[in-house]
Amino acid sequence: MIQQKIVWNDAARSGLVLGGVSIAYMLCTILLGKIQGGGAVAVLVNVASLLLWVFKFVLCIRLMKFFMLKFAASHEGIANSDSFLFGTVTALLSALIYSAFYMAWISFIDPEMLTSSLDTIRTASEFTEEQTEAIERLIPKLPTLTFFVNLIWCFLFGTVLSAIFSRNIPSRNPFDTGIDNQ
Repeated sequence: MIQQKIVWNDAARSGLVLGGVSIAYMLCTILLGKIQGGGAVAVLVNVASLLLWVFKFVLCIRLMKFFMLKFAASHEGIANSDSFLFGTVTALLSALIYSAFYMAWISFIDPEMLTSSLDTIRTASEFTEEQTEAIERLIPKLPTLTFFVNLIWCFLFGTVLSAIFSRNIPSRNPFDTGIDNQ
């Protein structure tokens, strides 16, 4: 069994990278959203946003696997449960970094984002006076709410990835020597 200190130390670096990737994606989508234009420009922005999301999604999955493989390779006697623990801690720290940045963004850097989103919703659909008041009461609570929703979602996604990857990190094949025979 590997020491908890080693797991947390290595996971902190990996979580920082994964959180950084998610933050970079968020900033890119915010910048893309500021591009004004109609017709073809709007379609190109939507396609670019979709491609950017796919790139981030695939990159995060590959990075998680890479970090788990690197962790297993750099420490002797790693069991599958150790690599699962490492992946779970990485997911937690990554989710914490991304969620904190997102909360800071909508609380301090761009607090108008929430009110502009509410204005867009109001113009796109018709709400009763009662529904509008309920939404306006919810706005001050949204930074905290989004923090916990992002934290839970990212942590669960990372934990599922860790569970999937840790089954074979390190390899359970008794004939696997760790050397690729190509």
